[in-house]
Amino acid sequence: MNTPILTVSGLQKRFNREAGFFAPFGEFVYAVNDVTFELNKTETYALVGESGCGKTTTARLLIRMYEPSAGSIYYHGSDLQGNVCSMNTAQLRQYRESVKYIFQDPAKSLNPRMTVEEILLCGYRYSKKWPGRQQARKEAAQILEETGLSAADMDRRPADFSGGQRQRISIARGLIMRPQVLICDEVISALDVSIQGQILNLLLELRQNRGLSLIFITHDLKVASYFCDRIGVMYHGEIVEEAPAQNLYREALHPYTQLLFASFSPARGELLRGEAASSGSTANGCPFAPRCPKAQTRCTQQRPPVIQKSSEHRVSCFLA
Repeated sequence: MNTPILTVSGLQKRFNREAGFFAPFGEFVYAVNDVTFELNKTETYALVGESGCGKTTTARLLIRMYEPSAGSIYYHGSDLQGNVCSMNTAQLRQYRESVKYIFQDPAKSLNPRMTVEEILLCGYRYSKKWPGRQQARKEAAQILEETGLSAADMDRRPADFSGGQRQRISIARGLIMRPQVLICDEVISALDVSIQGQILNLLLELRQNRGLSLIFITHDLKVASYFCDRIGVMYHGEIVEEAPAQNLYREALHPYTQLLFASFSPARGELLRGEAASSGSTANGCPFAPRCPKAQTRCTQQRPPVIQKSSEHRVSCFLA
């Protein structure tokens, strides 16, 4: 593979269990717990798991919307290099121009009072890349057409568009500063099935034409297997299995991954039951053990090791 553009090592984020000024301190919920992965250039890497497993928190740590409790994030772009966690304000601003975040619900992430032109250019004008209003307007029109809209839409407002069109506007906003990485946080989950395919195909075209790297966050393992190059399966704030997407369906080793596949193909075996508990600081054993149909005594008492089954396939499970 190419040299990684993002390297995440031992990333951790904990929140105080109780909120408020007078809340006791010392009891934590670990939303992200020792997450490690790499994103290669022009690659699409998926983070997959149930709601509450830490996918979105991980994504927001990558752009320092949240400050990590531990770990490091290294960026190896052409213009900026170093640990994201230690960047100063100027470096972080430059980094965020190269790594863009696309939110799940465009109805909430787009200001309804702004025109499409204002949405696309409001952040751009404060960038060192700002080419002047006339040229920026031309670039915005080109990007709108590239994402399947029209230059004539620049004077309209988000309420005039459908959900799929709004998501295209969100993608166009992310592209205006010519980033190297797009973080796509459940970008198709709020859309109709027919529109989901259009957005996925658009992202594939943009990746190929612009040489983008994508982090694709989804709860749908089936979509990730079709769309992505590699998949990291998250549970309880941890990546329990990572493998190439084309191999994971046939070679899934972790019981959680197997049950996720069974959830959309019941003929494969037992369905996933129960809900994931929040991750506390005193948790022992495998986090999936309480729900695992194959759990053994040691699974509840010891943390499973990370086993490297091949150069691209790793899993955290005693049974592997």
